[in-house]
Amino acid sequence: MKALSLAAGLALLLVSWPAASQSEPEILAVVNGEDVTRTAVFEAAADTLDRLEATAPRPDTYDRDRLEILWNALDSIVEERLIALEAASLNMSAGELLNIEVESNVYPPTDAEVDAFYLQNQDQIPLPLEEARPQVREFMIDQSRRNFRNTMIRRYKEKYAVRTFLDPLRTDVATAGHPSRGPDDAPVTILEFGDFQCPFCGALHPTLGRVREVYADTVRIVFRNFPLRNIHPQAQKAAEAAMCADDQGRFWDYHDSLFENQSMLEVDSLKSRARDMGLNTAAFDTCLDLGAKADAVQRDVDAGRAAGVTGTPTLFINGRFMSGPSPREIQNVIEDELDRAGVER
Repeated sequence: MKALSLAAGLALLLVSWPAASQSEPEILAVVNGEDVTRTAVFEAAADTLDRLEATAPRPDTYDRDRLEILWNALDSIVEERLIALEAASLNMSAGELLNIEVESNVYPPTDAEVDAFYLQNQDQIPLPLEEARPQVREFMIDQSRRNFRNTMIRRYKEKYAVRTFLDPLRTDVATAGHPSRGPDDAPVTILEFGDFQCPFCGALHPTLGRVREVYADTVRIVFRNFPLRNIHPQAQKAAEAAMCADDQGRFWDYHDSLFENQSMLEVDSLKSRARDMGLNTAAFDTCLDLGAKADAVQRDVDAGRAAGVTGTPTLFINGRFMSGPSPREIQNVIEDELDRAGVER
């Protein structure tokens, strides 16, 4: 461990290490049969924990801030080991592997792609387009690099059988009062922030259908809207239409129909869909034409942004954030949550 100031060192000894001995197990992960110890993680996180203690952390956020630091350190150690394992299996250096898997796939975005990204996120970028364009381009390149690296790491985690034992990071996002299906007292709740025009959300739809079949008694699924209006111009009205259907107790029927017919999201199609489903079309059409659910959709978007949602689909499984997860990743987290809850299967 690197040298610490006396005060910071005492703070770590008095706060971090005793907390660790009480809440974290000795082994925090196993990578290809090799342990990642609590000591190794705390050594890797020492400087950041030091800074946390030195900034007079808020009592209401301290535990989560501390856990996030430990997860960052653990993830770094696990990723380093995975890359080393794969590189060794291919008889190449880690740098060569990263160049093949990540850097060779990253290309600068076009001006049109930069402009589209800016328009999609304009409310979060306090600069005019001309000034923001270089920063947006660099951000998009970094984001692309992270995406390729994350995809690579996901694959290696499957290949080298990674298991983690540190408490999961969880985000508290409201689910009460929002459309749900599955037992109210289910030990696992999946909250989806989705966009009815998003093709990736459409691809996730049958996966969640299978989840409902396999985990009928143990999983509850909740939906909240997150229309990406600047790239999916029909998503807003589709979201409003689903909420109008909810007024008549038919949210999930309408939700399923939207995802199963994503090429038919024009307002006329939304209305004809309601008619075909036997809804009270006068009430539905009035609800949709007046934008009666626009505020409700916006509240979902605001809640998603506050929870860190930037794209769709995003899931929170018992508060565990997952962006664009694969079916295997969803199953793994569900199984882990059921194990943590002591549910026999």
